[in-house]
Amino acid sequence: MGASIQESFLHPGVKTVQLTQVNIAFLALVLIVAAPGRAVGPPAAVSGEVRDAQGVAQMGALVQILAQNSVMVGTATTDLHGRYLITDLLPGKYEVRATAALFVPALRGNLQLRSGAKAIVNLTLNALFDTASWLPAERRKADEPADDWKWTLRSAANRPILRLVEDGEMVMVSSSATETHPPSTRARASVTTGDGGFGGGGIHNVFSMDRVLDDGSNLTLRTDFGTPIGPLIRGPSMQLEAGYQRRLGFDGASRTVVSYQSHPEMIGSGRASGLDVMQLATAQKTQLGDAVELEAGSTVYVVRTANYTVGSQPFLRITAHPQAAWSVGYRMATSRNLQSFAGLDSVQMELPVAVVSQGRMQTEKGLHQEFMVGRKVGKGRVEVAYYHDNLKRVAISGGGSLSAADLAVTGGANTASSGILADPSTDTFKLLSAGYKTHGMNIMLTEPLTPGMWVALEYSKGAALSNGDGESMTLPGVATDLKLINSQSLTLAMKGRVIHSGTKVRAAYRWQPERLVTAVNPYEAFSDQAYLSFYLRQPIRCGNLLPPGLEATIDVTNLLSQGYRPFLSKDGQTLFLAQSPRTMQAGVAFTF
Repeated sequence: MGASIQESFLHPGVKTVQLTQVNIAFLALVLIVAAPGRAVGPPAAVSGEVRDAQGVAQMGALVQILAQNSVMVGTATTDLHGRYLITDLLPGKYEVRATAALFVPALRGNLQLRSGAKAIVNLTLNALFDTASWLPAERRKADEPADDWKWTLRSAANRPILRLVEDGEMVMVSSSATETHPPSTRARASVTTGDGGFGGGGIHNVFSMDRVLDDGSNLTLRTDFGTPIGPLIRGPSMQLEAGYQRRLGFDGASRTVVSYQSHPEMIGSGRASGLDVMQLATAQKTQLGDAVELEAGSTVYVVRTANYTVGSQPFLRITAHPQAAWSVGYRMATSRNLQSFAGLDSVQMELPVAVVSQGRMQTEKGLHQEFMVGRKVGKGRVEVAYYHDNLKRVAISGGGSLSAADLAVTGGANTASSGILADPSTDTFKLLSAGYKTHGMNIMLTEPLTPGMWVALEYSKGAALSNGDGESMTLPGVATDLKLINSQSLTLAMKGRVIHSGTKVRAAYRWQPERLVTAVNPYEAFSDQAYLSFYLRQPIRCGNLLPPGLEATIDVTNLLSQGYRPFLSKDGQTLFLAQSPRTMQAGVAFTF
């Protein structure tokens, strides 16, 4: 103690200096700690969801917040629902990165956080080894939604990535930064007139509405009220359809379409008057890993003419991708109208043919099985398929005015003749013929011309029904006198949108020997486009005088009237059989 006192007397400024330095350091530390609290304010936070390209939540994904100098300032792991939360972030500019096993990292950059901000960043992880290519959509109906005329950029697993919309811009479907689409409604009204063929004559007033719901599911409604023309008008035709689509877990989706059609103008054998049809069509698709796609569904229908009949028509489709450029598949179909998940892109259902034949109600029936191998070649694609058909009853189209005697001699319980169903407003009819078995091959090449236009070349080899080389036939003998012959067909088709004019076009010329009255390989893409056929939708613009969304439409089938085969009716008049009788419709549509 004496030494300390002595030291204080000998060096009186030492202790004073040390105390001063300690006080200054303590004060500076307090200011450093307190100053950010005053300047920064409450911290920011980032939250969101991590999903894969099909929208499936990814549990256990690592989410990191990186500063501009790539320094990690926060991490989190996603929960069972793919959600994450990172708090206590200072204001500034950051990057958000999500990683998981077997996925390509997803990154969202240039995220500006302010004091107290709560940002939501949703990220999508894409699987490794995915490659992309432009593929055309599958065949759809002529009056389908505008989406049919788009090209879609899809991955090797057939996952949609980019889509080309009407004005030429790209819309992101799945990427490292997911775009969310708020609920929306789109409606379309149209009026068409002309000879639309079997069940489609007269004036048709069509209204459709498409609604995207909050959960991303889709609801579509469609009504079609027709006014048939002709001497035998029993009332207006009517079609009511509703469709619903929703996403399923594990990379899947389901579609359901309910349809009711009433055609009082129809007459047929067995004293049938009018045709009423109720149909329920369902389809599901799912992804088994990254290499296999599975599609399945069916159509259940109830038809009333002279009596009632009930039936079901299932389908199955399996496609595998052993390599990025290759695909193999199997397809089983019992209906030409619904063969895949894409077949329900439009809610408009085909009108089934139900007739009284041999004293009972019968409908078209068959089984198509196909094995396919496809390969991407450049920007295009080539597919080779082998198929086998077992068709028990085949629908054949015809034209001409039928008399009461013609209806009386068909469909009897004690006759071998086929039943018949006629549409007097268009002088067309359909009858059921005996079936057959055949097998053959199909080759299709597709190639893009522009981002919105593609061309296809299809060759089919198989068998079809023919009435021979112009030999005389009568109506009662059509079902038994038609002959099965081996033949071939070749189709050149073009489909898409002209970018500058906005014209949507689908045109095809499908050649086959004119003596054939059914299609070679009737379950293929262009089997309903006999000879020269086309469909056009042209936007109508006139400055500010006309509202946007106005379009003119024209739909023509078999423009050159090829492939008509004559035969005699009961009273000696000449009727015709044709794979696709000529039809022509035009109209105006307005989308709002």
